[in-house]
Amino acid sequence: MKLFKAFLIAFLLITIVSCSEKEDTPSNIEVQDFVWKGLNAYYLWQDLVPDLLDRRFNNDQELYSYLSSAGDPSNLFYNSLYIPNEYPKDPNKTYSWIVDDYIALEQSFQSIRLTSGMKLKGADYLDASGGYYIYVYDVVKGSDAEANGITRGMIITEVNGTILTRDNVNSLLGNNSFTVHLADYNMGNPVTNTTTINVTKTQVTENPVKEAKVIVNGAKKIGYLMYNQFSSSFDAELNAEFLKFKNDGITDLIIDLRYNGGGSVKTAVYLGGMITGQFNGELFAKQVWNSKIMATTNPNDLNNNFTDRILNKDNNQNVILDEAINSLNLETVYFIVSESSASASELVINALSPYITVKLVGVQTYGKHVGSITLYDSDNFSRNGPNFKTNHTWAMQPIVLEIQNKNGENKPLGFIPEVTMAENPENLGIIGNPTEPLLERTIQYITTGAKGSTAVKKATSFKPQWNSNMTYPDYNNMYIDLK
Repeated sequence: MKLFKAFLIAFLLITIVSCSEKEDTPSNIEVQDFVWKGLNAYYLWQDLVPDLLDRRFNNDQELYSYLSSAGDPSNLFYNSLYIPNEYPKDPNKTYSWIVDDYIALEQSFQSIRLTSGMKLKGADYLDASGGYYIYVYDVVKGSDAEANGITRGMIITEVNGTILTRDNVNSLLGNNSFTVHLADYNMGNPVTNTTTINVTKTQVTENPVKEAKVIVNGAKKIGYLMYNQFSSSFDAELNAEFLKFKNDGITDLIIDLRYNGGGSVKTAVYLGGMITGQFNGELFAKQVWNSKIMATTNPNDLNNNFTDRILNKDNNQNVILDEAINSLNLETVYFIVSESSASASELVINALSPYITVKLVGVQTYGKHVGSITLYDSDNFSRNGPNFKTNHTWAMQPIVLEIQNKNGENKPLGFIPEVTMAENPENLGIIGNPTEPLLERTIQYITTGAKGSTAVKKATSFKPQWNSNMTYPDYNNMYIDLK
């Protein structure tokens, strides 16, 4: 990313304002100045937002006057975003965000969160009565929820004695401690029972490798991996599981991304190399940035290539992980996906498709082919850049790139599985157990090739309307590191 720094420094000196000498930014708009300049330099759709254009202001004073009237940094940031026409699914999704606490943001990228440990989805009652419930689809290991007996498949209709609705679910679960009231499923119209459980949020580091095992089915040795976040902090753990698969001599591989909303592009490249290995050095994916960066950058510097080695560094460029990738050299891979599979999850599917056979089981993925970077308030917008501001903790995560496979393709509306099957809260099953419905169906696909009938697809079309992961700052994010 050094080329972006060089471009950025030249750009800031020449095009932000036309005056020859700059004045110090007034202290009351210091953060707003950081927001505007960061978006002007890096935002993917910068040239489509009139107030972000390079020659929008004739001098510093015009810029400062604009920033003074723009409101707080969040208002300026969100009012400066562009909503592309190719996002018809949800026009309110800008995929960019700003935070006033970059420590929490950094921790979320490292799978460190303040959480009760319950991962929840919400749904309407099937009788159209207006009732609403949430159900536990996963429990974080080491969390208070696990310690207090919360398990996958539990149905919740009340929190602290208040009946859940779509409107109050976030506020009721927003407290650091609360009591959930369980219910019986009752054919999709849950009835509250007498069981209550108290849970408290604690800071938990979650290993995104939720489950890894080998399932023997006849002559097949099937590797199964549930992977819930592309977190570089756990690249070694991910690589270690592939060494086990390699030593066990698996014949087939299932990667379960049904709850994986994305994460690090670098880790996605590593995973691609673990699955394959025979394409080392070839193009995994290519990035398309805004017109200014594309005009000043060698396209080869925007490529992500398959690699046979994990090399991770910290913010000070100290090596924290350097090891060979454990590759399986597979020609076919199976992914379990859902509406929660997004960003880096979709990148792996898209990037591998031109090289090997990629098969999908589940429901249509989220559809997000753009990525972001974290911008900090320093001269080059990096965490350890010159004049890094320590008087505030604001940071931005704007969309800066579109990412494509080697053929220039992506799927803005998501990937549609050839075997369609949704989770059903009435029977979620146990993750990793061969009888868990989606895993069982994928094994059947591997062993028989059967894709199923239209009738089966229609019968398994349950769609949740809410996901507790939406409250996290890195929800459905795909990012690269600005070095």
